[in-house]
Amino acid sequence: MSVSVSPASPASPASPASSVSERTASVDARRWPDVATLPRAPRMRTAVAERLVRRAVGRLPLRVRLAGGAPIGRGGPLMVVHDPHAFFRRIGSGGLVGLGESYMAGEWEAHDLVGVLTVFAEHAAMFVPGPRGRLRGARPPRQPAEHRTDDLPYDLPNDLLNELFALFLDETLTYSSALFRGFPAEQHLLPAAQHRKIDRLLDLAGVGAGTQLLEISTGSGELAIRAAQRGARVLTVTLSRQQQELARRRVREAGLEHRVTVLLRDYRKVLGRYDAIVSVEMIEAVGQEHWPQYFMTLDRLLAPGGRVALQTITMPHERLTASRTAYAWTQKYIFPGGLLPSTEAIGQIVTRCTGLRPAERVRFGPHYAETLRLWRERFTQRAADVEALGFDETFRRMWTFYLANSEAGFSAGCLDVQQVLLTKEEMAS
Repeated sequence: MSVSVSPASPASPASPASSVSERTASVDARRWPDVATLPRAPRMRTAVAERLVRRAVGRLPLRVRLAGGAPIGRGGPLMVVHDPHAFFRRIGSGGLVGLGESYMAGEWEAHDLVGVLTVFAEHAAMFVPGPRGRLRGARPPRQPAEHRTDDLPYDLPNDLLNELFALFLDETLTYSSALFRGFPAEQHLLPAAQHRKIDRLLDLAGVGAGTQLLEISTGSGELAIRAAQRGARVLTVTLSRQQQELARRRVREAGLEHRVTVLLRDYRKVLGRYDAIVSVEMIEAVGQEHWPQYFMTLDRLLAPGGRVALQTITMPHERLTASRTAYAWTQKYIFPGGLLPSTEAIGQIVTRCTGLRPAERVRFGPHYAETLRLWRERFTQRAADVEALGFDETFRRMWTFYLANSEAGFSAGCLDVQQVLLTKEEMAS
């Protein structure tokens, strides 16, 4: 998974004092230009946004308190808007992108942030343009050209990635959905749940003694270690020097250097044939235009009779179709250039472009919501340690919003995660 600590958006032009929110005085304008200043939005668009949001809240299980006034709404989690003008202006200009930036700026709060965002996720059509264009003034911006790149997941522009993630991940340092025995789960159960997820994926790929295994996107190296402990010989590739260094250290500490090779290499440049290929939550960062090449590369690298096991986050196909060119908050601040696939999109590309065939699919979206809840709680508990690493308040609010918004997406069923098995027929003798 790729992460952008500093927003990739270009610096905004100088703005008059009136365009600065009362809550953004302490925001670093060089690092967070679109948070430190309010967007240039016509008054009419801001007024339309306010009117339609008020109308929507009157129909939803949500309460909103504007600048200390009495709550409006039908009940449910409470959203406290400290700066209504800035809040509506951002939504009027950027829809749900503006919602996230307003939270980053401290213009609104919620004790039950996940609850509020779940309501937004379940009723997103009331806040962004759809077939009926309910909020016409809040059209989400189109994805800028500089975010449509050929790059794959990249390193953070600093050396703090491992330290940051170690603060909220479990001891396996696994940054993907776990698989639990039941809910609710406790923090100490997360390592076993991550191993359960990895083991199911390795079982799906048929990994055992003697298997020649390729892993695309190394992560912390935990999957490679689990596979090597089964007797497999593993080549794992990454574009992140930090991942490579971390994985090599952990493989060495596990005494498995003779079975695991960690290469700094683009997966498209890997050579050879492998009995099995696994990859966890990597396709999401590839970019839609590269999905055919991704699956064609898997086909080229997989030996006849082999098995590919992927873990991927998915969205409904109709949502994918509607959001192909839209610019979401997550794309702007967390995964530049990324896009979640749908089950249908994967099936269509695999069937059309490769000799691979979908053979099995296991969905476990609620488990990702639970994983994210545990990460979010630990991140909140370690806020002082995050600050000590040099991450400012805007970053901490951004990351909190990201974890909460993702949890809400899985809780609402707008997002899913699944393990997919692709097979390749044996060659005729």
